Order: sequence, then structure tokens, then C-alpha cells
Amino acid sequence: MKILLLEDDRLLGESLMEYLDLDGFEVEWVQDGAQVLDRTFEERYDFYVFDINVPEINGLDLLQELRDADDATPTIYISALVDIESISEGFEAGAVDYLKKPFDPEELALRIRHRLASKEKSSMYGEWEFDPQTGMVIRGDEAIHLGEVQKEIFALLLSRVGEVVRADELFEFMREPSYNALRVTISKMKKRLGIEIRNVRGEGYLLEKL
Repeated sequence: MKILLLEDDRLLGESLMEYLDLDGFEVEWVQDGAQVLDRTFEERYDFYVFDINVPEINGLDLLQELRDADDATPTIYISALVDIESISEGFEAGAVDYLKKPFDPEELALRIRHRLASKEKSSMYGEWEFDPQTGMVIRGDEAIHLGEVQKEIFALLLSRVGEVVRADELFEFMREPSYNALRVTISKMKKRLGIEIRNVRGEGYLLEKL
């Protein structure tokens, strides 16, 4: 398993690289965001571990740029930033986990293995591969990151493909549920993925069998 580690603290970077290497991972360590773009252009990795406050390009902007380039590689943030806004931005950028500094390197290794294992439990819908843990939907080189609400709705529809799912069941995933808001959410998801989710009037929504 090949990991790209972005960490500008030399002592921490060396320590993490050494620990993960002993734990059976192949680790490449860089110290600024621009180096990440260079390396990901040349190499493929199984996992990214990114600090946020790093030189050149911060970890948040970096991951967003990678996701925009259809790079769906699972990513964990490691950061001293502990405010909810930073954590939320990390997940919105497409991270699968967020580990607050200081932390035990063993915990990082465990989280990486857990996320890689969960990736193996992804579901298929036609040519799309859906990871319910991360919200990533992948088809070939194309990758789309679903937000939290869309991810949960799609996961439920996919688990009951060919069946009508009642609107009130889907409401459970929404902060301010309403029929109009649900209709807009599903319409956006259909457009992004190019799939058919049928509105069964008076009953709910149906993800068609392929």
C-alpha cells in the first residue's frame, strides 16, 4: 500500500514515515503542497495523509484541486486545527477522516487500514462504484464526491434498488426536510451522476434496476 504523506514538520514527518514503513506501508514524504501535485502527476497512490497548514498550497485547497481533477484517492487530514469550521471544510473537500494533532502514529495506521478495508465494501450501480464511507462515486477516471445528505440518500436508494423508498425515510437525512427540498436534492444528484431516480407520485422515489 503506497501512501503520500504531506507534512512540513520535519521531525513529525520523519517519525510518521518511519512508523508507517515499519507497519508495512510504502511511504513517500513531501513537505509542501506543490510537491504533492508534482508527485501525483507522476505516480499513483493508495492513500493520502495531508497536513493542512503547509507551504505553497494548503491541504484544503490541495485536496479540492485533486478532486476537481478526478483524483478520488482516500485522504486523511492530520492537523492542529481543531475548530469545527476547519474540520467541516476538510470533509467538504473530500477527506474520509480527520485526526487532530498530537496523535499516536498507531492510531493513524489503524485508521488508514480501516478506510482501505471499507473501500473494499463499495457497491456497484451499472458502471458506477459507490463508496458509502466516503461518498465517492467512481466510473473509470471520473470521480464525483457526494455531500453528506446526497451520500446518505443515494446509499439508501442503492440498498433497495428497484423498490420505492418513502419520502419520510429520506427526510431523516435532511436538516430541514420538505418535499420540495428533497425533490431539488434528488434532481441535482440525478444530473451529477446521469442516472434515473423516478418519483413515484404519492409514494416516494425509486432507483431503477439496470
